Amino acid sequence: MDQDRILATFKILIIGESGVGKSSLMLRFTENDFDSDQALTIGVDFKTKMLDIDGVKVKLAIWDTAGQERFRTLTPSYYRDAQGAILVYDVTKQDTFQKLESWLNELEIYGTRNNMAKMVVGNKIDHPNRAISRDEGFRFAKKHRMMFIETSAKTSEGVKDAFEEVVRKIMETDGLWERNDYGDGGVDLHGNRLPAASGSCSC
Repeated sequence: MDQDRILATFKILIIGESGVGKSSLMLRFTENDFDSDQALTIGVDFKTKMLDIDGVKVKLAIWDTAGQERFRTLTPSYYRDAQGAILVYDVTKQDTFQKLESWLNELEIYGTRNNMAKMVVGNKIDHPNRAISRDEGFRFAKKHRMMFIETSAKTSEGVKDAFEEVVRKIMETDGLWERNDYGDGGVDLHGNRLPAASGSCSC
């Protein structure tokens, strides 16, 4: 069943301060659910999801890293080999936005892929007491050459778009990912059959 084959598996991180809604974003995206009483993540949470992008199936391995300072020592292995990162802040809390700089710095220190796809996400736009404007978030993302979107894990607004845009960016970036090897050539990005490997490599 060629149409069910998975082109590749992408590792995507969700990082940011504690309480910004990282776990809620992951839950909304992977299970289309929202839990207002969701407990703080301790260490790391991990979920997988299949995604169809323009007829091509990919598997996402989504890592939700804890935002609390005391867990920072656990992070190097989380960052390793990640192809995408979603940096989350709470639009109602200025300090979570200001801390993005340090999260970005950590990403650059521990990330093993220089061309990683990165997106800034301003979450909780369903809340009335906004502290950071959309323009502020956009300008920060632009300054660091990252994508930007605002979301609400509660209402689901923007959540699917955030993950899909990161996946598209990964797929468009040469050298950032490797296709799954089924031994018979598989399919290319457009769903076309590829010839079986001949034993030589042109890489």
